[in-house]
Parts: sequence; structure tokens; C-alpha cells
Amino acid sequence: QVQLVESGGGLVPPGGSLRLSCAASESIFRLNAMGWYRQPPGKQRELVAVTTISGRTTYANSVKGRFTISRDNAKNTVYLQMNSLKPEDTAVYYCNFLVGADQIWGQGTQVTVSS
Repeated sequence: QVQLVESGGGLVPPGGSLRLSCAASESIFRLNAMGWYRQPPGKQRELVAVTTISGRTTYANSVKGRFTISRDNAKNTVYLQMNSLKPEDTAVYYCNFLVGADQIWGQGTQVTVSS
């Protein structure tokens, strides 16, 4: 079974940057989209950004202009570059692969924005 391994979370001051990575444990066929979600403390999980294999990219309004999603199809890896981080970006970040009609989730990585 394919597993997603995330890395890059941590503690950063407001205005700082982090880059998250998510790699699949093996090659994936019928990969349709890669994305990032987050779950702030006490809140529901929400979409941050998603990129489809066809190249379409969607961002949550709250991160537009600050976050950039990118991917390396050959490595089955998706990245999330986060700049100008704010305290409200604090959350557990999860990567998500859409394979056919099935969703695969990473284990989550904590991002904390605090001085």
C-alpha cells in the first residue's frame, strides 16, 4: 500500500518561511491530483492548495500570494512553499494524493507560527 511521507514542518516566527515536502513510497498510477490540507487547533480540516496532473492549481483565499504548491511527477513528490507566515497558519498540515477516485493521506506535520 502506498504511503505518503511528509517533512518540513516546525516552529517559525511570523513573517518567516517553511517548505513542506510529501513523497510517495512507490510509483503511483492513475494519480490525478496532489494537494495540501490543514487542520488548525479546534477546527475542521481545510483545503490549502491542490494541483492536478493536467496543471490546474487551486489555492485557498487565505493563502493566495503567500503559498506555492509545486510537484515533481517523476518523484511522486509534492511541495508547499509557505512564505509570509502568520499565526493563523498554525495547523497540522496533511498532504493528499487523489489516485483514481481514492484519496491517500499523509501522517501530518505540525506547523507553528509564533514569536
